[in-house]
Amino acid sequence: MSKNGFYICNECGFKSIKWVGKCSNCGEWGTFDEEISSTSKNAVKNNLSMVELSNKVVSFSDIQLEKDFRYKTTISEFDRILGGGLVKGQVVLITGNPGIGKSTLLLQTAKEYTKYGDVLYISGEESPAQIKSRGERLGINSSNLYLMSETDIQNIYEYVTIKKPKVVIVDSIQTLYNSAFDSIPGTPTQIRECTLKIVEMAKKQDVSFFIVGHITKDGKVAGPKLLEHMVDAVFQFEGEEGLFYRILRSQKNRYGSTNELAVFSMEEDGIKEIINSSEFFLCEREEKNIGSMVVPVLEGTKVFLLEIQTLITDVTIGIPKRIVQGFDRNRVQILISIAEKRMGMQLGMKDVFINVPGGLSINDPAADLGVLISIVSIYKNVEISQKIAAIGELGLRGEIRKVFFIDRRLRELEKLGFKGVYIPEANRKEVEKNSYKLKLIFLKNLDEFLERVSKDG
Repeated sequence: MSKNGFYICNECGFKSIKWVGKCSNCGEWGTFDEEISSTSKNAVKNNLSMVELSNKVVSFSDIQLEKDFRYKTTISEFDRILGGGLVKGQVVLITGNPGIGKSTLLLQTAKEYTKYGDVLYISGEESPAQIKSRGERLGINSSNLYLMSETDIQNIYEYVTIKKPKVVIVDSIQTLYNSAFDSIPGTPTQIRECTLKIVEMAKKQDVSFFIVGHITKDGKVAGPKLLEHMVDAVFQFEGEEGLFYRILRSQKNRYGSTNELAVFSMEEDGIKEIINSSEFFLCEREEKNIGSMVVPVLEGTKVFLLEIQTLITDVTIGIPKRIVQGFDRNRVQILISIAEKRMGMQLGMKDVFINVPGGLSINDPAADLGVLISIVSIYKNVEISQKIAAIGELGLRGEIRKVFFIDRRLRELEKLGFKGVYIPEANRKEVEKNSYKLKLIFLKNLDEFLERVSKDG
C-alpha cells in the first residue's frame, strides 16, 4: 500500500490506516476495501471568494416556484411512488436484484419523459445497439431519447452541462468512475465521488436523475451508506423468482411519502402497472375459508387488502414450530400468548404456520386482530366469510386498540364489495361521522369477539 493509501468501510465510510476484519464504527465484518488518495490537481478545489459566496446565497422570499414543477407519466402508480411526479433536479436511486426489471422500467419511463424534452440514457453495462434492441421490443421509438455508452463521470458532466437534458438515467452507478481518483469503478470512493458529481449536476442544471444501484447478497445497496443519504429518493424494486409481479417500494423520498408501495406485472411487452392491487392479491379466495382473514393494511398513503392464512397442526416430534412468512415472527409469538392466556386456547404443543400470500410483508399493527381471528378459525374449525375483514391492534390485556386512517381502510373494503368488518370500539366516534355500505362490528376486547365470531363467521 502506498503512503497515500487507506482502508474504508463500505457500510459506514469509516477510514482506517490498516485493514481490519471488523469495523469499529458500525460493527460489520469484512467490509474494508483499500482506497488510494487522489494526488491529481483536478481533485483540489480553490476556495471561493466572498463575492462568489454571496452570489450563492438567496433570500427565501425571493425564490419563485413553478406551478407545475413535476414531470408526470401515464404510469400513475410510478408517479404516486414519486409523490405526484418527478421533481426537477431530483436524484432518485433505484435498487434491486439483477434481472428484476430495473432497466426495463426506466427505459419505459424514459420514453414518457421525452414529452418534456430530451432524455439521456447512460449505460456502462450495455451498448446503444443492445438498448435499442430492448427498446424496440418494448415498442419505444422516440427521437428525443438519446443513448450514451460512457463510464467517465467527467465526460458525462461536460455533456450534461452543455446539452442540459430534462432527465438523465444512469445504469449503473457501480460502473462509473472519476478519473481524478486512482481507484477502480465500484469502490466506495468512486461511488461516492460519482454520486456527488451527479447531485451537483442535478441541483445546478435543474436536471432530474435516475440512478440504478446494485445490491449485495444481504439486500443492501452496494457501496457506502452515504450513497443513500446523498440522493433525494431511494426505491427498492422487488420480486420473487418465477413470479410475474414486481413490487416497487419507497424507502426514502424528500418530495413524497415514504413507505409507499406499488405493484407491477412483468409481461412480454414490458412492465405494466396493477391499479387495483387489492383485487390482485385476493383473486384466488373461496366463498368461505377456514383459517383465513382479510386485513386492510396501510403502506404509505395507499391501503392494500391482504389475506392472512393460518395452519395449526399437532406436534409430531421435538419443539413446536412457529413458521411465519410475511409477518413479524415476534409479533406472532405475542398474539399466540394472548390467545392462550385470554382465550384459553392450548397452542403450546401445536405447530403454527402463518403466511401472507403474494410476497408482501405486513408491518401494520392494525393486522393483529386479523391474525388472531385466523388462528381462532383454524383452531375451532370455524368458517369465515370471504366478505368479512378485521381491523385492530391488540394489547396484552386482550383489549382491541384504536387504529389510524380508519376511513381509508373502510373505503377500500367498500370498493371491493366487502359486507362487514370488525373494528375497535375506540374508532366508533370517528366512523359514525360518515356513512358506509359495510356492517361495522365494534369490539372492545377479545371477550366480545368470542361471543360474536361464530355467529359472524
